[in-house]
Amino acid sequence: MEPVSLIITALVAGAVAAAKDIAEKGVKDAYEGLKALIKKRFADKGKEDDSNIVDKHEKKPDSKAVKALLEEELLEIEIGTDEEILNAAREVLKKGDPEGFKEGKYNTTVTVLGDVYGVAGTNTGTVTIGDVNKGK
Repeated sequence: MEPVSLIITALVAGAVAAAKDIAEKGVKDAYEGLKALIKKRFADKGKEDDSNIVDKHEKKPDSKAVKALLEEELLEIEIGTDEEILNAAREVLKKGDPEGFKEGKYNTTVTVLGDVYGVAGTNTGTVTIGDVNKGK
C-alpha cells in the first residue's frame, strides 16, 4: 500500500475505533500516538496551523473533502518517508484488525488515475495492492 494511503487508512481506522466506547485501549493508544507523531511532523516542518486537519479528519473520517485536504497536507510535508510514522500507522492497523493486517488486506477505496492498462474508475472492497504496471 502506498505510504500516504497507509497512513490515511490507519487514521480512518483509528478515528472510527476511538469513536466507539468499546474500542480496545491498545487501538486508541496506537491511534493517539500516530496523531501525535503526525502533528509533530507538521510542527517540525513549520506548519503547526495545518496540523488541525488531523483533528478535523477525526471528527469527519467519512468526509471526502476533509480526506482530500488531509492527503494534500500529508504529501506536502513528505510524510510518506517517515519510518516512525509509517510504523505507527501499521501498529494502528495491526491492533485494529489483526487478521487483516496479517493478510495484508484492508477494506478501503482505491482510485486509479492515469494510463494504467486494464484498470479504470473506483474500486471498493477488500484489496491487496501489488505492483502496478503501466500499459502501452
